[in-house]
Amino acid sequence: MDPLFQPITINGLNVKNRIFMPAMHLGMADNFLVTENIIDFYRERARGGAGLISTGYATVDELSGNSLNMGAHSDDHIEGLGRLAAAIKEEGSASCVQINHSGRYNFSFFLNGEKPVAPSPIASNLTREVPRELEEEEIPGIVNSFAQAALRVKKAGFDAVEVLSGTGYLISEFLSPLTNHRQDKYGGSFENRIRFGIEVMQAVRAAVGDDYPLIVRMNGNDFMPNGQGREELREYARVLVSAGVDALCINVGWHEARVPQITASVPRAAFAYLARGIREVVTVPVIASHRINDPSTARELIGNGLCDMAAMGRSLIVDPFLPEKAMNHREKEIIHCIACAQGCFDNIFKLKHVECLCNPRAGYEGSRKIVPLSPDEPSKQVMVIGGGVAGMVAAITLADRGHRVSLHEKGDRLGGQLFIAAAPPGRAEFAQFAEDLAVQVAIRGSRIELRLNEEVDKSLISSQKPDHVILATGAVPMTPPIPGAEMAHVVQAWDVLMGRAWTGDRVVIAGGGAVGIETALFLAQKGTISGDALKFLLVNRAETPEYLYDMATRGTKHITVVEMLDKLGKDFGKSTRWGMLQDMGRFGIEHRLNSRVLEITAGGIKIETGGTVEEIEADTVVLATGSISENALMDDIASLNIPWDSIGDAKQIGMAFDAVHQAFLTSLSI
Repeated sequence: MDPLFQPITINGLNVKNRIFMPAMHLGMADNFLVTENIIDFYRERARGGAGLISTGYATVDELSGNSLNMGAHSDDHIEGLGRLAAAIKEEGSASCVQINHSGRYNFSFFLNGEKPVAPSPIASNLTREVPRELEEEEIPGIVNSFAQAALRVKKAGFDAVEVLSGTGYLISEFLSPLTNHRQDKYGGSFENRIRFGIEVMQAVRAAVGDDYPLIVRMNGNDFMPNGQGREELREYARVLVSAGVDALCINVGWHEARVPQITASVPRAAFAYLARGIREVVTVPVIASHRINDPSTARELIGNGLCDMAAMGRSLIVDPFLPEKAMNHREKEIIHCIACAQGCFDNIFKLKHVECLCNPRAGYEGSRKIVPLSPDEPSKQVMVIGGGVAGMVAAITLADRGHRVSLHEKGDRLGGQLFIAAAPPGRAEFAQFAEDLAVQVAIRGSRIELRLNEEVDKSLISSQKPDHVILATGAVPMTPPIPGAEMAHVVQAWDVLMGRAWTGDRVVIAGGGAVGIETALFLAQKGTISGDALKFLLVNRAETPEYLYDMATRGTKHITVVEMLDKLGKDFGKSTRWGMLQDMGRFGIEHRLNSRVLEITAGGIKIETGGTVEEIEADTVVLATGSISENALMDDIASLNIPWDSIGDAKQIGMAFDAVHQAFLTSLSI
């Protein structure tokens, strides 16, 4: 039997499969109250077949979160929680709520100026605020708040409760010697530092009873300097189980840790070893998490004994029906999470609710429904020109509504700039998205007529006689008016990334936006050791770990990035940018900020920085200075008096996120 679809029991709770949807920040609550948006969001994931869904997190008191979080700190919250529990269970999934206290990760801005609380007055790198140290006599009240919140979760009708004991929030702040400098019974020794967490679990167990499932989400490693490593957390896991915990969900790192956790540079299931380590020392089900975005990976982890369940969070934001597709042998139809973090995690910092690059309906389940044409609405023949991300999303959406669609692409494959985005190291998931969308086009059969290797001109449009045209022809790279830009050793970043242009050993990249940084990292890894070779040499102890690290980070090219602005990578999302800049330092990439390119010479490039002119030697100059819309057909379409829309970069240069959402909404309006 498929390991992924074997049932599992957690303290009497029967879960139909091993797919666990972990709690994630949605930002959809209204003054702590459950909204219809939240219910619609989770109902769709339950309908898609997840075995167990954990919602939240939910607050345990008024200092433990903000009003965009679901609340569990008042009896006023029970009614809304009950409606959410009922919606999930009606669709066949088991239901859970994660409760949490954010501790020093909260902002005084959300607390009417009151300071957040913590075990010790140590600021986090996220908030830069010094929290108020909890008095010893306050701690039992917070413990009781956890217990009462858990009881409300049970009263609301949820099948289980989960306590968050990791990620840098309050319980993990007590656990870690980095943030716990207390001199009382809650600080110092390991036994004292875990006291608060264990008291919380014991109080929750007493409140909900012995037969109610209690899950804890904890770190396998916090990845914080002078924090808690694997061994101490393995021991904490043992104590949790002895305190009555029924299952453990293992996550990694604090939010401020400098090890990437959720971005595309993290290999799939890279942190499953931490779940394995804890599973080896406990007797309850263990759930692995982070970057498990396809059933085959989850199946391997469970089938080979690394874990008992797989947490698939953002994977189910992207494709709520991933479980159903996997169960019915339709895995090729799954749309995978590409770990861009643009609509899920980055939105937290913008105080916006969850969205998704790959799924324009995520967060809008109630308002962005694909409604088929009614019998009295005529089906239109729609010509979509351009087979990139915008064109594919438009064609798919139009076909699902009942229109007749022809999709025209001048190249020999669908995907467009997604393959350029996928070329840099750690970005291959963008190619997965291109392939996923191409499958979606294919499975719609005759509803989408696909025409590859076809250059569209005015004559072809006229002969097709479409009722509507969508122009999705994307963009082309810009060549700035720099003297010497026409020289033979000057190439475009897109050509470098796609393997159409070679570079010499000394490379200067003009432009430090996203494309420039990605190109720099792409070139910086030329000459470094491969992952397979690294493992071979490590296992055979052929070289020291220090030398292997050097071989993994020192390439054969000397690279300098020149940027006019005062910072690099301004168009990256917050979750991605810091990792990219960290890698630039590791790979020895130099940069010049506030610098203007004056001229490209036969031997390099002249720049001006703060009034000082400098010439940097270069064998190759790479232009990463932006792109311009490719919309040459616009006037031809207009002259034919055919209704039309332009979408994606053909309309305005933007990100893939913008192209997907614009294509979807435009197609709904036709």
